[in-house]
Amino acid sequence: MKLLLHTCCAPCSIYPLEVIRGKGIEVMGFFFRHNIHPYTECIRREDTLRQYSRDIGLKMIWQQGYELERFIQSVVFREDNRCRTCYHERLKAAALVAKKGKFDAFSSTLLYSKFQNHEQIREIGEALGKRYGLKFFYQDFRDGWKIGIEKSKQLDMYRQQYCGCIYSEKDRYFKPSK
Repeated sequence: MKLLLHTCCAPCSIYPLEVIRGKGIEVMGFFFRHNIHPYTECIRREDTLRQYSRDIGLKMIWQQGYELERFIQSVVFREDNRCRTCYHERLKAAALVAKKGKFDAFSSTLLYSKFQNHEQIREIGEALGKRYGLKFFYQDFRDGWKIGIEKSKQLDMYRQQYCGCIYSEKDRYFKPSK
């Protein structure tokens, strides 16, 4: 099987890549950047992933541009449901790249995080797979959460402290005074 893996960052890629490669699946990464804010954070994550992908021999497709405005416009007034919109945008981009690249399937490192909604990701991925004639490869990688964290620390990787969008950054750092 030839699989395109949406990769949100290097630390979240470690365990899923080990599992996927362990199954003998040919895998290529795809980095989607429009949802990562601010731009300096996006570049820091991208640089870390570039280094890691070189170190482990992972071929990557790098999204070009930085459509911050389009991303924000897609979630404005839907902030409480922003993750669903973000999942859809990232998975749709991955599905389109996979279709164009004649991959058999696509998946996402989002499935590694214990902070993500797996049911939504799976539902969206399967619907997009059906729409574009691809298989959505679902596997719950959360059992390797601690393994990935420890390995990323051993590799001295930059480890981000929030999912990516400006809203998740606020959720992570803003603590209202009482």
